[in-house]
Amino acid sequence: MIARLRRQGGEGGYTLIELLVAAAMGVVVMGAVVSLVIATVRGQPKISEETQNVSSARWMLERLTHELRNGIAVKEGTASKISFEGYVRHSTCGGATSLPASSAAIKCRITWECSTTACSRMETDPEVTTGVARPVFSGLSSNQVFTYVPSVANATYVKATLQFPDPTDSGSPLVISSGASLRNATLGY
Repeated sequence: MIARLRRQGGEGGYTLIELLVAAAMGVVVMGAVVSLVIATVRGQPKISEETQNVSSARWMLERLTHELRNGIAVKEGTASKISFEGYVRHSTCGGATSLPASSAAIKCRITWECSTTACSRMETDPEVTTGVARPVFSGLSSNQVFTYVPSVANATYVKATLQFPDPTDSGSPLVISSGASLRNATLGY
C-alpha cells in the first residue's frame, strides 16, 4: 500500500518555511492596512470640521450677497466691517417675524462685522448705529473681509473674502469669496 502511494506522486503541500514566509507577509500587509485605517479614522474629525466651516461660509456669503443685492447705499465700510441700508422682509428691523408675501419689504440698516475669528450681523432702524450683534459665523483666520468698488463712499459693488486656516499645512489658507452689486443703489432710492 505504501508503494502505491509513492507511485501516485507522494504527499503534496507546503513546507514549514513556505508557511512561515506567507504568514509573515500576511502580517506585514495587515499591519499596513490597519495603520491606514487608523490614520483615516484619526483625520476624520478634522475633515468634518473643515467641511462644516466651508459649508457655513458658503451659507454666510450667500446671505450677505442676497442682502447686498437688496442694498441701497453703503453707510460705513472698512476691511472688517460694512454697514449699509437695505430692504429686509421682517415686520421690524431686527425682528424675527417675517412679512407676508403681499407686504413690501422695509428699509433697515444692516451691519456685518468680522474679527480674526468670527463674523456677526446686526439689523437696526436706518438711523440707528448701535444694537445687538448676533454671531453668524466663526473659524476665520483674517479680518480682511470686505472690498469696495469704486470706493467705500460710492460703493456699488462689495466683495467679501473669507480666509480659513490652512487645512493641509501647505502654507496657503483656504479662501472663499463672493460679491454683489447694490441693485437699489443704481436706482437712486
